[in-house]
Amino acid sequence: MNETNLMSKMKISKAVATMAIPSVISSLVTVVYNMADTFFVGQTGDPLQVAAVSLTNPIFILFMAFANMFGMGGSATASIAMGEKNEKRMKNVSAFITYASLITGIFFAVILLLGAKPILQIFGADKQTYDLAYGYLFHISYGAPFVIWSAAASFVVRAEGASKEAMIGSMIGTIVNIILDPIMINGLHMGAAGAAIATTIGNILASLYYAWYFIKKSKCFSIHPGYFKYKDKILTTVCSSGFPTAIFSVLMSVSTIVLNQILVVYGNAPVAAIGIVFKANMFITFLQMGLANGVQPLLGYNYGAGNIKRFRAVESYTKKCCLIVGILSTVLYFVFRTQIIKLFISDPEVVNYGVTMLIAYMISGPVIGVLFVNMNCMQSVGRALSATILSVLRQGVLLIPLLYLLNAVARIHGVIYGQALTDYIAVILSTIIWKQYQNSITKEKDSVK
Repeated sequence: MNETNLMSKMKISKAVATMAIPSVISSLVTVVYNMADTFFVGQTGDPLQVAAVSLTNPIFILFMAFANMFGMGGSATASIAMGEKNEKRMKNVSAFITYASLITGIFFAVILLLGAKPILQIFGADKQTYDLAYGYLFHISYGAPFVIWSAAASFVVRAEGASKEAMIGSMIGTIVNIILDPIMINGLHMGAAGAAIATTIGNILASLYYAWYFIKKSKCFSIHPGYFKYKDKILTTVCSSGFPTAIFSVLMSVSTIVLNQILVVYGNAPVAAIGIVFKANMFITFLQMGLANGVQPLLGYNYGAGNIKRFRAVESYTKKCCLIVGILSTVLYFVFRTQIIKLFISDPEVVNYGVTMLIAYMISGPVIGVLFVNMNCMQSVGRALSATILSVLRQGVLLIPLLYLLNAVARIHGVIYGQALTDYIAVILSTIIWKQYQNSITKEKDSVK
């Protein structure tokens, strides 16, 4: 496929479909990937095992924070470089993302292995869940470099227009994980620790696939050490462009820790339930996030090329798609809410909590995609600060105090509505902010002409 034709000339609906469908599939593969651990651990019938996986979920989210920062930031930076026909910078970006991901992963591995006990205590592990949670933490720790780089690489590969290859890489990790989960968790009776081993092996194999792609198949990118550099604004541009997505994930990790600390007061059943709901609700969220992330190279390329009319057409069409799939998926989840929770576990207490929590989390499902598209638009045109502020508000400044407030006012029944309330506030704010940027961007490009 001619990348220039795809990015600048192809019919909007076809271009969006070409880029977004593989991205959506990759996102849904990620959902299945994340659900797999909880699903197979749930088949043990032990709520404590499920609670242990839920308590350690912030670790994986933290890995994804840096993967998203390098991946989304690198994708945005590389897309603009492609629009400007700057081949050397494209190779510098891909090499930087590779080695920055690996170095960051090694750093996290060391921190987690040395500080496991205090970290798990902060996460809310008690005497019943500590040993189970430690098993998961230990085995996911040494997989950190591969988890981070394989996720970051998928974004960069997609920026080249190779959405199919990015999807294949994601599917390799997921399929391996799904195959190994029942073997490790139930067959070898390793429980939560087995889930972490399966996850690590899956990411190692996905990393090997992406290494092969960059070395043998990529036309624009390289992971050769000779191209690695952080000067010439490589580091600052990549990190600032990807920072909104990263801070979103970091604060999601923090808010998950806070939420677990609040819920564990009511017992381990609510902790297990919220872990299941968090994973299940990812389908609605990641479906729309996949759409938004998939078109990011289109947005970045056309902004770099000065084609604002096409930029806006891509934005508008993607938002309509997000609204449609958001509404349909939310309705589907509402109808089958009980069956969805029972897929993971049959414990009556956990199921009752889970159904109530799932309904609360679904409230923002129809509109959350608008937020992701607005944030990607901001990142694609270099307005990363506003997108960062929105992320901070959604997962930190607004959500965390709101969780404590709702707990004080309505206890557990109030806490579970905190995320939906902050989602709606963030969607409204992002729409207002992005509208203000649109006119200034048009004037900026016109002045250049």
